[in-house]
Amino acid sequence: MMPLESPLQPILATKVMPNSLTRFVLHWLVTSLSLWAASSVFRGLHFADAQALVIAALVLGFANAIVRPLLILLTLPLTVLTLGFFLLVVNAVMLLLVSSVVTGFSVDSFWTAFFASIFIALASFFIGAVLGVGNQRR
Repeated sequence: MMPLESPLQPILATKVMPNSLTRFVLHWLVTSLSLWAASSVFRGLHFADAQALVIAALVLGFANAIVRPLLILLTLPLTVLTLGFFLLVVNAVMLLLVSSVVTGFSVDSFWTAFFASIFIALASFFIGAVLGVGNQRR
């Protein structure tokens, strides 16, 4: 006997997927919120104004998309040797790199960047989950 198919099945099976620009803006918003939350939690993370926050989020996204994969590739032996924990250092370096490029954004020390990058990753994950922003591919 064949199972009965609901008339709503085709409608329920299709997922509404936002276009690339919408996904980009949502990820930018999530990163901005995560950076703002991190600056509230960590005393060593400073933004001069909202414009610096938004630009830092944009530059961090580009740095994570372009520079971070190269750093991961170059440090792969060290990452394997430390069972992946060196990726935390790579994330901290990304945050320090962005703070050196963006005017109005500063990180006081490596350790502030280290712990803030962990916080930002976790905050981005949870904010993205709440807003329904994921790594969905077409």
